[in-house]
Amino acid sequence: MADLVQQPLVMTCEGWDSYRLLDSGAGRKWEAFGPHSFIRPEPQAMWQPRRAGWPADAEFIPGSDEDGGGRWQFERAVPDEGWALAWNDVRFTARPTPFRHLQFFPDMAPVWDWMRGQLEGMTEAETLNLFGYTGLGSLALSQHGRVTHVDASKKSVAQARDNAALSGMEDRPVRWLTDDAAKFTAREVRRGKRYDGIILDPPKFGRGPDGEVWRLEEHLPGLIADCAKLLDSDSRFLFLTVYAVRMSSLAIAGLLAEALSGLPGQIEHGDLAVREADAAEHGGARLLPTAIFARWSNPA
Repeated sequence: MADLVQQPLVMTCEGWDSYRLLDSGAGRKWEAFGPHSFIRPEPQAMWQPRRAGWPADAEFIPGSDEDGGGRWQFERAVPDEGWALAWNDVRFTARPTPFRHLQFFPDMAPVWDWMRGQLEGMTEAETLNLFGYTGLGSLALSQHGRVTHVDASKKSVAQARDNAALSGMEDRPVRWLTDDAAKFTAREVRRGKRYDGIILDPPKFGRGPDGEVWRLEEHLPGLIADCAKLLDSDSRFLFLTVYAVRMSSLAIAGLLAEALSGLPGQIEHGDLAVREADAAEHGGARLLPTAIFARWSNPA
């Protein structure tokens, strides 16, 4: 039976050449994505900024609806086709999207490192990336074997394929699928499939390619129950991230503990966070929390 570790953890993105959190506060954050910088809303930045004035290429101005909406306000032109960035051996294109993102989530960098560590020494692993977005996690895992990448957005899957080509990884064993994550997982259970690792990065609300509705609080338990049926005592990990919900990491850890009760290993939980750059000269290492996570691991 997997042991639930109750003490929460923090998985911290320290930034790298392609990404830096420059400052945060007053409900916003200022970030550098390679040669360009942007200001985006960040409700968890409840403190005051450390720098007076943020010269940025653009700022995302949120709409009045708390569930989303808004627009970019540009001060300087940025390439319409985006620009190339890299994380380790994975190259990808960044560009502002209507959803305030820039086609990748930098706070996932420590998660990609952790998953690679769980599969260390494996070259024929089978991993599943649900809600895979633009494919950085899939490409990171592809050095260990076959990856099944699932996302409901044709545009995101197309961008994932482009990122694979940009990385020189178009020949890696990745299945790029445009599909509803819950329906696909249920079909995999019926097929008797198994995986060595599963990563899930679900939105709070979304729609599948055929109009299927996803509501996290309503549909996550069933999806996790199906994911558990795709794992066995030789599997290595399951990693779940949750954004923008009023929920504790201990709650989603409890969900994993229930679903994975028949497996060995341990379940941990906590926050994803990004450390501000130049923290030492600005009074300490301030961390900006971005999401909660729960993870199951089963070391070989």
